[in-house]
Amino acid sequence: MNEISFFESLEQQYANELPFVVYSRPINSIVKCWLQSDDQLHTTDSFKESGFVFSPFDLNDSATVLPQEKCKHHILEVEGLEVEAKIETKFESNSKGKLEHIQLVKKGINEIKSGALEKIVLSRFEEHPLSVNPLSTFKRLFNTYKNAMVYCWYHPKVGLWLGATPELLFKVEGQQLTTISLAGTQSFNANGTPNWTNKEIEEQQIVTDFLANQIAPYTNKTTISEVETIRAGNLWHLKTRLISRISRTTDLKSIIEALHPTPAVCGFPKEMAKAFILENENYNREFYTGFLGELNLKLTKTRNTNRRNVENNAYSVVKKQSNFYVNLRCMQIKESKAIIYVGGGITKDSVTENEWEETQNKTKTIGRILR
Repeated sequence: MNEISFFESLEQQYANELPFVVYSRPINSIVKCWLQSDDQLHTTDSFKESGFVFSPFDLNDSATVLPQEKCKHHILEVEGLEVEAKIETKFESNSKGKLEHIQLVKKGINEIKSGALEKIVLSRFEEHPLSVNPLSTFKRLFNTYKNAMVYCWYHPKVGLWLGATPELLFKVEGQQLTTISLAGTQSFNANGTPNWTNKEIEEQQIVTDFLANQIAPYTNKTTISEVETIRAGNLWHLKTRLISRISRTTDLKSIIEALHPTPAVCGFPKEMAKAFILENENYNREFYTGFLGELNLKLTKTRNTNRRNVENNAYSVVKKQSNFYVNLRCMQIKESKAIIYVGGGITKDSVTENEWEETQNKTKTIGRILR
């Protein structure tokens, strides 16, 4: 399928108000789309289905699934997508809600200093007018963010979301589990590398320690990489990779409940931080800081063997593969408006004004796609 027919099928699906997802995983020239044949809403609490899952921040709310067997699947291999020319205007993050967010951050810092929490992630949203087609926005995301999971997800009974997230929640291939610790944020500077503060290093270590402790009951042989600096759009982050073997008695839901939401999007201790967020943020995050990705897809690999009854000394092994990305750097499209969600990790060393500026930088990262 060529690029024109690939996106024509998506445009038709959207015009018919039928569910779809179009996405590309990081460092990948493959764009995939799933087109559901009807508008039925499929949800899951068990995560035993095969399909594309879109899960909210709060697991008490059900995740939405586009079932693999109820969708048409198309694949496009391309380095860049054709996008219509746009008038270049400067995107401006607005200051609406600044006082409220600063007061929220102060409350979070006080909660940490009282000893109740080590870290809390507090967020806000901005609304901006949107006049371009969401599939055109997806194309710009794909062309701009090569090291992110870029997507456009739509269900008429749920809504329309787009994003470019650099953060892998975790990936499972057979019994191998890979997860990423990603925290700390500084503006990208083409002339040098960031000078990380103790606050940012501590914030990232909290996430790494949390992940290692949470997967310990379900895995063994965990390998933790050195901390590295990566770029995501116009931002720097700190990153650590953890690779483990999952016990054969462990199901996928157990891993999800252990890891989601991570301290990178919620805080630590997890349940106390989550309760603080739900009580104090004064809005529903919905799918922001939830996760999305391929769920229990069958992966067939060929292995060499000396078995005499197998032709060419090879046999096929069927494994299940899941890969979930944290829904960051995202927006919800509603009534010709783009609702952009942003947040930041708060520790005892946080400075309220700096935290506000960090959310503005994150808004610009995703918002400049709109102009």
